[in-house]
Amino acid sequence: MAGVSAQSAGARHLRLHHLRFPPGTRGRPHVHAGHESAIFVASGDVDVWHGVELSRRVTVSGGDYVYIPPDTPHLPVNVGASDAVVVVARTDPEETEESVFLVEMPRRLVEEIGALPVAGTGVPSRPPGPPGAGAAG
Repeated sequence: MAGVSAQSAGARHLRLHHLRFPPGTRGRPHVHAGHESAIFVASGDVDVWHGVELSRRVTVSGGDYVYIPPDTPHLPVNVGASDAVVVVARTDPEETEESVFLVEMPRRLVEEIGALPVAGTGVPSRPPGPPGAGAAG
């Protein structure tokens, strides 16, 4: 993976990388356990669902910054007509993402955003299964 990390540069306390989300795609709902993230939106329009049950939403556009506190569930959704490009700094220097945990997509959010594919996979989202069945995505 391109960027600055423990693996690429010997970083001990941070990681810096960029992500590109095509229009009409989303990330997977997840948490960075014990790590905070700062995100710069270089271009595009992104809804960031966050908090308990992903119940809060902020819309950010090119030039905006977003702070994600440690242990905060979040989900990016590209709501624009063009690619969204973001630069992410995180207090986890590892590229392995061992501190990343997927969370279940709340049913109401699946209904609200629809069956968008997960960026980079081409796989459409699925409604969550019964409690304890694992993450949707």
